[in-house]
Amino acid sequence: MGSARIRRPDAMRRAGRRIVNLMRPGVDIVPAPEVRADYDVAVPVRDGTVLRINVFHPDTPGPHPVIMSAHPYGKDRMPLRGRHGRGISGQYRLMPQPGRVRFSDPTSWEAPDPQVWTEHGYVVVNADLRGGGTSEGIGSLFTEQEAQDYYDLIEWVAAQPWSTGRVGLDGVSYLALSQYRVAALRPPHLAALCVWEGFSDFYRDFAYPGGVREDGFSVFWSKATARAARVSDDIRAEILQRPDRDDWYADRTPALERITVPMLVCASFSDHSLHSRGSFEAFRRAGSPRKWLYTHRDGKWSHYYGEQATAERIRFFDHVLRDADNGWAERPAVRIAVHEERRNPAQIYYSDEWPPADAETATLHLRTEGLLTDTPDPVPQQRPFHTGRESLSWTWTAPTDLDILGPAALRLRLELADAEDLNLFAVLRKFRDGREICFEGSYGFDADVVTKGWQRLAHRTLDPTLSTPLQPVHTHHKPEPLTPGDLISIDIALLPHATRLRAGEQLRLEISGRWPFSRDPLRGQFPAWYRQSPDTRCTIHTGPTAPSTLTLGWRRVP
Repeated sequence: MGSARIRRPDAMRRAGRRIVNLMRPGVDIVPAPEVRADYDVAVPVRDGTVLRINVFHPDTPGPHPVIMSAHPYGKDRMPLRGRHGRGISGQYRLMPQPGRVRFSDPTSWEAPDPQVWTEHGYVVVNADLRGGGTSEGIGSLFTEQEAQDYYDLIEWVAAQPWSTGRVGLDGVSYLALSQYRVAALRPPHLAALCVWEGFSDFYRDFAYPGGVREDGFSVFWSKATARAARVSDDIRAEILQRPDRDDWYADRTPALERITVPMLVCASFSDHSLHSRGSFEAFRRAGSPRKWLYTHRDGKWSHYYGEQATAERIRFFDHVLRDADNGWAERPAVRIAVHEERRNPAQIYYSDEWPPADAETATLHLRTEGLLTDTPDPVPQQRPFHTGRESLSWTWTAPTDLDILGPAALRLRLELADAEDLNLFAVLRKFRDGREICFEGSYGFDADVVTKGWQRLAHRTLDPTLSTPLQPVHTHHKPEPLTPGDLISIDIALLPHATRLRAGEQLRLEISGRWPFSRDPLRGQFPAWYRQSPDTRCTIHTGPTAPSTLTLGWRRVP
């Protein structure tokens, strides 16, 4: 019923890696005493509340363009203000990176490095949003109020004598996703966005991916943010009492189509449990006529602060904030990093589209003998499994060298024996000579699968406007309980990736009713966790009249 005997990644190695990183995190702090700064500058917003910002200035005469970020975590959470001038966030200890993270000591959490940007002739502004750090008031996360505050901060900064009036936004995670909503308000002096891994739909990306409640990172984040800032909402409590995508979630989801400024979006393949889906959606749906996509499968922080990503961001901002003729305008829209295993790409190439126009769409049929093939079972077949303790798998062997890329769509025909609902989890794993090949994943987990997806069966209604053949998107407005014994169709979205398979290597599709990773903080994908399913019998149907299929995109390796 389960997988054949295979060689899994070494759990003890992962445990040792986390223990070592807990004691000696791979972070290098660079003293930057020469960076000139104004701390805790007061900025009044439209209702009279005073927010505060840190401003870092270049040594060269101004005015200068501005790189700005804003968040609720506290702008003064920087090594310079920590014990012995070297304090770092505990998340660097809990979530190891595949490469070392290096930044200067006035760098705030997940914010641009002031030393790097001031040396390049930019003013750097880091702001405490309402309720955060030294700003006044009570914050309301992901809301219109927060976006209006950000709007007022941008306009105040643009009017200062040290500013050219052209403001670009940059930052990771919350510092990325906070950009969408303010950009949709269209502040006159907002000139560009660099959205580096930020989800864009609070319900679909964070709280209930596929309608399945996230019970790991969302708990950790909600508690940590409530300690770091004064906020009005108990985010975790709201998530628990709102299983459907109601107006509360809609009010916290930005109107991406209203974004018109140039934007560089980083959408990684290594953060499927948090930011990947929403980042790709931001690129797909943003209204900006000038937008670029940057992909990677590396560590979130080690890559953002690394030389390659920093150089890319400098080129982008030089072009859009300084009108530099540096070749950026001729750069194709999408940078695609294709991976054979782990963090280092096998190839980087550029395309005008995502997925690339030369990718073929293929539909593979789930066969009762556990294979994925071009044709369905010749007669109707069934494969049952118990969702609380078993899984099913199907294997496909690459006939030639291929890049499997883009999102993928899994359509299952199934029935439940004695339940009205179920959470299904699907993963694609890569194998070479019987050994699983792993990749960088969310939260410092370096034994991740190729891609994954989640789906609550009672939330099976599709959004016809947002869905595509490769990317089903569900409405999640209300549950539709199943009738035991009735055959239904369910669509599961598998998240974007770009993975190279050599001829003879295999993809293995696995389906279960449980999150397929351990909750062990040393050996598992901690803190990710999702609501599990009751133990019932689920039967997958295949064959010509009720085909179950996997639709994906591939490109032949030149």
